[in-house]
Amino acid sequence: MEQKKITVALAGNPNVGKSTIFNGLTGLKQHTGNWPGVTVAPAAGQYQYDGEEYLLVDLPGTYSLRTHSREEESARQFLCGGSADVVVVVCDATCLERGLHFLKQILELDAVRDNGTPLVLCVNLCDEAGKKGVVVDFGLLQDVLQFPVVSCCARDEESLRSLRRTIRDAASVRGCYDCLDFSPKQLARETVRYTRTDYRAREEKIDRIVTGPFSGTLLMILLLMGIFWLTMSGANIPSEFLWDLFFSAEPKLADALIWLGVPSGIMEALVYGAYRVLAWVVSVMLPPMAIFFPLFTLLEDLGYLPRIAFNMDPAFMRCRACGKQCLTMAMGLGCNAAGVIGCRIIDSPRERMIAILTNSLMPCNGRFPTLISLITLFFLAGAGSGAIGSLTAALLLTGVILCGVAATLGCSWLLSHTLLKGTPSSFTLELPPYRRPQIGRVIVRSVFDRTLFVLGRAAAVAAPAGLLIWILANVSAGGQSLLMHLTGWLDPLGRLMGLDGVILAAFLLGFPANEIVLPIILMAYLQAGRLVEAGSSAALLSLLTANGWTAKTALCMVLFCLFHWPCSTTCLTIHKETGSWRWTAVAALLPTLLGFLTCTAANLVLSVF
Repeated sequence: MEQKKITVALAGNPNVGKSTIFNGLTGLKQHTGNWPGVTVAPAAGQYQYDGEEYLLVDLPGTYSLRTHSREEESARQFLCGGSADVVVVVCDATCLERGLHFLKQILELDAVRDNGTPLVLCVNLCDEAGKKGVVVDFGLLQDVLQFPVVSCCARDEESLRSLRRTIRDAASVRGCYDCLDFSPKQLARETVRYTRTDYRAREEKIDRIVTGPFSGTLLMILLLMGIFWLTMSGANIPSEFLWDLFFSAEPKLADALIWLGVPSGIMEALVYGAYRVLAWVVSVMLPPMAIFFPLFTLLEDLGYLPRIAFNMDPAFMRCRACGKQCLTMAMGLGCNAAGVIGCRIIDSPRERMIAILTNSLMPCNGRFPTLISLITLFFLAGAGSGAIGSLTAALLLTGVILCGVAATLGCSWLLSHTLLKGTPSSFTLELPPYRRPQIGRVIVRSVFDRTLFVLGRAAAVAAPAGLLIWILANVSAGGQSLLMHLTGWLDPLGRLMGLDGVILAAFLLGFPANEIVLPIILMAYLQAGRLVEAGSSAALLSLLTANGWTAKTALCMVLFCLFHWPCSTTCLTIHKETGSWRWTAVAALLPTLLGFLTCTAANLVLSVF
């Protein structure tokens, strides 16, 4: 007979470390971050202790149980359902009163009182409290509450052992809360004392700068530019290393397939089609991601991301959208599919849909190589190749990103006045305390949770896309390859937009992965049967100008790279999140229509002047 598992619910406010405790107890990798709303749905995991099986459920962080949001409704339904054998209420040692208010709401639930559900109060972040001079009298706290109180540092194994032991002991004792009544404010005043108060004054001074109407915006732009500069200047050497590594293996792979008796046509399709595109995507995409994601995660761990949302909230309010959309936009800079999933943190279905439909207006990491190449080749001719050149390129790339932000705000306003009419809903966004980032954990988390996830997604679609591209370039009809037929058919539309048929065909064939758009353009111009390297920047510029490119073409290309349909993975993610192909089509048509209009307008204006 299977042993019955003891169900333990982890409940508490956002940003108190529930997911970190969950990971420590179960060994799983529930995502954590120094900002509210990371956990948007219950997560479950198992662990064993002292011969017993425990099922641990990490409930979404909520400020109350009044069911004003999906998170509150989800947490309340689970707690009222009577499924939990033990409820662990996690609170922040640096803000105990707020956690006690939430604890009192749980004690008021009929299911908890009537069933005598055992409770454990886990006071987390005691290490942070110690740094800030906050001292909690745990003995007095437990004497008043009359159920177990545990001091905890979620990343300390000794604290986790103590919590496991307390949960085991509490599971066998029925709680009685009929006579328990307390004032959270009074209890916090009696059990908490402060040995220093300067930390609050210091954080308030920092926040006046970080969230100021002018200084906050300027700091946000400078940080964004700094991240792009570090990404662009640091990615060249590892990218060249990966390039040499993967492409040196190409002839060996071809020889191995020939030795195995694979027909030459199939060998070329596999090696010069599927493998070459895969190697190209990995060598170009991995180094920038390996730099961008850790830098971005450092800002998250520091507690800066919710302050960006605070700064952007008035702009989104004027667009009748939600300030939390700023957080999902920031996720989209890494991967639009991840940004779409992140839209779950938005409570209002209408505002969540606006955020989903506009997320692809932020260029993802896969579009950065093309944008950087075009900016460097056509708009930085006199800037040099040293630090000044890279800083100027970062400044221009930041300007492109800000154009995406402006487009997101504009399209959000348009959607909220047409397809998704409504008034903006209020939301609670806590500004978490500043914390010293844990660099080692940040690097590991960003590499495994983000970089490798996005890279795996790109690799999964790059190989089949490479096979299709090879077929189009090598199968002929009427004396021309299928690729040339496609580019000729698209050429009139491309000319209207300031581009050409080759560029539009490259964007179509780059639907699985944006990283291969520029290589497809080179292959089509050279009429090669496989993706080819242009060589130096001078050779690439010479090839493009020989095929009619001007600064106007490059500008229109930048605009269309910024505004066009989402990649295949993002479209599938949108369908999964919305459950509708109609909204998926809207999400694809919206940026495409914007790109067509902006490119056409830029082409007409520049042609006249």
